[in-house]
Parts: sequence; structure tokens; C-alpha cells
Amino acid sequence: MAVNDTVARLVERIEQTRAELTEQLSDPELPSDRARFAEVSRRFARLGEAFELADRHRDARGRAEEAQALLDEGGDADVRALLRDAEDELAELESAVREAMIEPDPNDDRDTIVEIRSAAGGREAALFARDLLDLYTRYAGERGLAVELLGRSEDEAGGIKEVTFAVKGDGAFAAFKHEAGVHRVQRVPATESQGRVHTSTATVAVLPEVEDVEVQIDQNELKIDVYRSSGPGGQSVNTTDSAVRITHEPTGIVVSMQDEKSQLQNRERAMRLLRARLFERAQAEQAAELSAARRSQLGTGDRAEKVRTYNYPQNRATDHRVGVTVPLHEQVLRGGLGAFTEALAAEERRQRLEEQAADLGGVA
Repeated sequence: MAVNDTVARLVERIEQTRAELTEQLSDPELPSDRARFAEVSRRFARLGEAFELADRHRDARGRAEEAQALLDEGGDADVRALLRDAEDELAELESAVREAMIEPDPNDDRDTIVEIRSAAGGREAALFARDLLDLYTRYAGERGLAVELLGRSEDEAGGIKEVTFAVKGDGAFAAFKHEAGVHRVQRVPATESQGRVHTSTATVAVLPEVEDVEVQIDQNELKIDVYRSSGPGGQSVNTTDSAVRITHEPTGIVVSMQDEKSQLQNRERAMRLLRARLFERAQAEQAAELSAARRSQLGTGDRAEKVRTYNYPQNRATDHRVGVTVPLHEQVLRGGLGAFTEALAAEERRQRLEEQAADLGGVA
């Protein structure tokens, strides 16, 4: 009887996970911790299919072992048929068990905060950052997601030096998480008199938004500065100290907001961004301990460092991580990022399958 050892080990892990989650759910103290209770409950529900498949695999393996034992004692054709049926079921269950145990990113269902910054290319990079904001706004609308502008800093030409916005709705983080990285544009700037193609970049960071209870922030560790808001070129926007800058002293993370006239509103938005950055930092540190696969989202912003290129003269956009190219004007600039999102999600799943197999000592 041939049983895939890797899958057998995975079934054992599934059963162990079920036992651990069941024990956690039976803890009388769990309901008092709302965030942990919700997470444990969600994970148990997500793994329901994996638990069912593990039971089926265990049952089929038991039937196969029993039939093999009977054959070793001189069983007949009927026993051979039982063994064949059990082995066929085990073979059919192999890929299903692997797939079911690939848990989705726990942040996928969260709202998200997106930051776009102009990088290499000066004024043209700022104009490109503005185009990315328009593109992402259309993409969010196409997926039924709402966009909330949190903060925006423009240059004199109407480009964007930096913009922060929240995307709200079911699966917001899953829709945007693969946008993180350096984006490169190749086109002839409006100010270019010789018709030469220039290359510029903008960086995109995508952070899952979290609640107060998920990230504990000691107010004594915050340095909060207020100052007068200013617009493009440094001119005064209002005459009150409504802008807020918050420094988290233990990590050195600095966030600032100035778009609202109310200091209270700017502080609330800055705290939302700070919580998201602290959460992302904690996750990155945890991932670094477990895997070298996680890298910085932003990189350096250099022209040679890119996740996607938007080539205007050739009317194409190419995602370099998955080698997918789609029409730029007719599709991407209208918010049609679905081809990229689907390909990147499939690649993420493929990598998780490989990691799973390596972790279990087998092959995917």
C-alpha cells in the first residue's frame, strides 16, 4: 500500500491544529479577550474543510491498511478491489488536503491603509504618484470598495509628493496588498520638448488597518507636536496649529497629518496610521524569524528596483513578479488591475504550497 508520507504528516498536523484550537475555544477565559476569541473562532471556521478532509484521509488510510493486511493473509479479488478503492481515494485527497491547509492571509478581510510617495524623477514622479492615486481610486470602485483620503501633500505642479488613504470593504487588504513596492513609469513628460522618454518611480506601501485593542500603544511613549498646516510651496493653509506629528519613541516611527482643520481629527488619523505601521512592523519582525521570504515593501525607490512598469509609448503595463502584461490605457489606467491581482494571488498560493512541502520534508 502506497501512502504519501508528506500528506500523512500534513494530516497529523491538521489533527493537531484542530486539537489545539478546540482546547483554546474551551478555555473559559477566552470570551473575555474579544480580539483573540474572534481570531481563534475565525481560524477554526476557515479550517473546517481541512478538518473534514483529514477525517476522510484517516478513514481511507485505515480501510487501505485493513485491506492490505487481509491480502497479506491471502485475501481474494473483493479485498483487492477494496484496497484499490481506498488507494484511489487517498490519491484524490492528496491535493485537496494540501490546498485546504493553505490558510489565507489573516489580514485579507481587513480594511487597508495605502501610502503613495513620489520617488526618483522629480516633478514627473509626483505626477505619476497622482496618476496612481486616480488608478487605485478607480480600482477600489470597481471592486465595490470605499476610499477615504487621510492625508495629501502636493507640489506646485499639482503632482503628489505623498498621499495616504484608507480603503474600506470586504477583502480590501487582499485586493491591494500586492500593490506594495516600487512602481516605474516610462513616458514623455509634458515638460519634455525633445520628445524623449523619461523613467520615474513612485513607492507604494499597503498596511492592514487595525483596531485599538489589537495594538497597545502607551501614550507615555508618544511625542506629539502640533504646528500650522501648509500647502504646496509652503504657503499657510490656516492660521491655527491644527497639523499633528506623532513620534513613537521606542521605534522611531513618525506620522503626521494636516489635511483637516481640526487638530483632533488630524490626531485621530495620525493614530490610525501609527497603529497600522506598528502592526505591520510587528508582523514583519515575526515573519523575519520564520522566513526570509518577506522583504521591505518600499525598497529604495531606485529606478532599477521595481514590481511593475507602466510603459506609455508601448501602451502596456507589466508586473515583473509574475510576468503578466496587459494593455495600459484601455485596462490598467481605468482601474483594471484584476489580471495582476489574480496572477499574484495564485503565485502567493504556489509559494505557500512549496513552503508547506519543504516544512514537511516532502515535495509539492
